[in-house]
Amino acid sequence: MTHHIYDGKIRTNQWLTHYIRATRTSSRSRSSLSAANIMELLLLLPFLLACSLFFTVSTSSKDACDSQINDFQHLNSTGLHLTLHHPQSPCSPAPLPSDLPFSAVIAHDAARIARLTTKTPTSRPTSLHHDNNLAGSLASTVPLAPGASIGVGNYVTRLGLGTPATMYTMVVDTGSSFTWLQCSPCSVSCHKQTGQLYDPRASSTYTAVPCSATQCSELESATGQPHGCSRSNVCVYQAVYGDQSYSIGYLSKDTVFFASTRFSGFYYGCGQDNEGLFGQSAGLIGLARNKLSLFYQLAPSLGSSFSYCLPTSTSSSAGYLSIGSYNPGKYSFTPLVSSSLDGSLYSVSFTGMSVGGSPLAVSSSEYSSLPTIIDSGTVITRLPKAVYTALSKAVAAAMGGTPRATGDSLLDTCFKGQASKLRVPAVNMVFAGGATLKLAAGNVLYDLDESRTCLAFAATDLGVTIIGNTQQQTFSFVYDVTQSRIGFAPGGCS
Repeated sequence: MTHHIYDGKIRTNQWLTHYIRATRTSSRSRSSLSAANIMELLLLLPFLLACSLFFTVSTSSKDACDSQINDFQHLNSTGLHLTLHHPQSPCSPAPLPSDLPFSAVIAHDAARIARLTTKTPTSRPTSLHHDNNLAGSLASTVPLAPGASIGVGNYVTRLGLGTPATMYTMVVDTGSSFTWLQCSPCSVSCHKQTGQLYDPRASSTYTAVPCSATQCSELESATGQPHGCSRSNVCVYQAVYGDQSYSIGYLSKDTVFFASTRFSGFYYGCGQDNEGLFGQSAGLIGLARNKLSLFYQLAPSLGSSFSYCLPTSTSSSAGYLSIGSYNPGKYSFTPLVSSSLDGSLYSVSFTGMSVGGSPLAVSSSEYSSLPTIIDSGTVITRLPKAVYTALSKAVAAAMGGTPRATGDSLLDTCFKGQASKLRVPAVNMVFAGGATLKLAAGNVLYDLDESRTCLAFAATDLGVTIIGNTQQQTFSFVYDVTQSRIGFAPGGCS
């Protein structure tokens, strides 16, 4: 595409040159261009210069995106470092539609939260039979049930797999444990993805995992679904999500590749039936606390911590995902705690909020009335009802001179305008140990469209407080499993 854009600029300039030459040629009998020729050229110049500028800007924008995708991934003494992209960023290698309706975001948020609050398997094992190909076809219909929604709110990065290695664009999710990607020959179905499908037959290090393997029996803790077994004794996984997106296929083992470094013996899913709202990604990377997550599998080589910064959809710079050591001096920490939720999730203690420096008018016990998790894939933060009501009243009072706007079924505290152009009060979220998230305007309000912005929080009725990614954007978050703590610091993506 860069070539075509640049070529367009060349052609514009060449056309102008050829026009002048042709005009001069047709006017050889005269010593200069005629007044009519000059007038015609002057009338055309603004259009031609505008075209040239458009092509130049487009090329610069594309080059900036190319550098985001290609230049950041590296491995050094502190660990592995990857680029993260907002799912609706123009630089995302697997973008969702830029005009995705807010109703779709909310529907997937609700489905995701419903699954995050339950640990009960929602589906029976799937049976796949083996044929002459590496992957077989489905032998039974898979019942689809509620699960954690992914795709709309999740960020994406790139992962290399196989020998020789091929790069794939993957969704990153702290609320999921299992990593999978679409595999050729896609016996049943594959959604549209950026780039080619992973072909296990083309990798010299690929191995299908048998049903007798320990990792097969561990699938249920990683996916929330029981495993199956093919007729050729290959372990079958199924990952079912809340919006009825799903992936079903073979548990596999191959070499994973990041920043010119290979990690052998990586367990993941080789998907043969993959349907749903995954953008144009090839699959999903799980970072939750489980033996089969990518984070836990790489931890023995890189260290038991990972960090990230989530960029905004309009940011000119990408975010990052790093696995390995970090500088603890810049972070405020809060302990990881146990809760009644799935043990693979990252739970913390939520202790307070303030607006404009004043604590909310609510009992401190309300903050701890529900378990709290930090999740990279939920968009809108969910709060206990009493806390949300107090927050809504305090923000509305602080923005009393701002005209109100109608909201939607979830976001009910809305204003006319966009967050970046309004006077938004300082909102702080406090956690055990005194760690404080000091939210900027873009973390407090969510732009529904060009004329409306709303408080980016909602009341929860599903028994869990969730700190979503709108509040996390532009902060650096570190998950230190060894010391059982989460830390955050401002200015993480810069």
